Amino acid sequence: MIVTVTLNPAVDKNVEIGRVVMGDINRARAASNLAGGKGINVAKILRQFHLPVATMGFLGGYSGRMIEDSMMKLGVECHFTRTKGDTRTSVNILTDDGYVTEILEPGPAISEKELANFLKEFEYCLETGDMFVLCGSVPVGVPLTIYADLIKRCREEGRKVILDTSGEFLREGVKAKPYLIKPNRKELEYLVGRKLPDRDSIIEEAQKLVAGGIEKVVVSMGTQGLLYVDADNVLFESARKVKTVNTVGCGDSVVASLCMSEVSHESPELAMKKAIALSAANASTQEIAMISMNQYLELLGV
Repeated sequence: MIVTVTLNPAVDKNVEIGRVVMGDINRARAASNLAGGKGINVAKILRQFHLPVATMGFLGGYSGRMIEDSMMKLGVECHFTRTKGDTRTSVNILTDDGYVTEILEPGPAISEKELANFLKEFEYCLETGDMFVLCGSVPVGVPLTIYADLIKRCREEGRKVILDTSGEFLREGVKAKPYLIKPNRKELEYLVGRKLPDRDSIIEEAQKLVAGGIEKVVVSMGTQGLLYVDADNVLFESARKVKTVNTVGCGDSVVASLCMSEVSHESPELAMKKAIALSAANASTQEIAMISMNQYLELLGV
């Protein structure tokens, strides 16, 4: 069982429009609402590959019910904690020039009781979960050390943890030594406190993290590709060329693919090839975290 944790999930509203004119009325061609948030996206992809998945986090209001219903329809085991405040909405504006503009709400404030309920549910999931994926931003009211605290509990129980977050939550989280982290270039720069102008500088910092106790570091480098570092390997996989439709969820596709490779005990080389192919397949579809299997296999060269 893979357990994804999304502390600040969202309803992803995709809006298609020719172009955005600031200060004027803009009429969309189409709009859709989808269950979203990084761990939610990871769970959606894993279910498409028929893996057993549980998901947890905070949900509230109508938006929260919509997300939980969507997960249950996919066969995801749900362990959400109910909140008084409503789950946020994230607006993704897709324009004809290929750019995606994201407007992200902060999410509801979490009370002490709601946090305590979540931690109790997390302890329950520790009994059945084999791998935990901790993803995304954190709502107000949740301590800065939340990811570090969850990682420590997972390590105590012998569970693998993949961490995909940013800012101070990433900085605190790595102190607890998760099994794998997947920062993008900017997130890694924030973590190490300096600019990383080239691949060699990124490799250097990733190797320092591995030497410090993190087993695997995967750095997403956008249109360039993926960099993988562990104690024995430094690998780079170039991005696949596809017609980009929507880049939201590409990083989550990488995380989902890494989970599947861990479950299957695949080599780092194969894991990188699969991750880059799945990310490209996600970028070429309108709906976030809904993969065209034919295109994925074609990109994989199968």
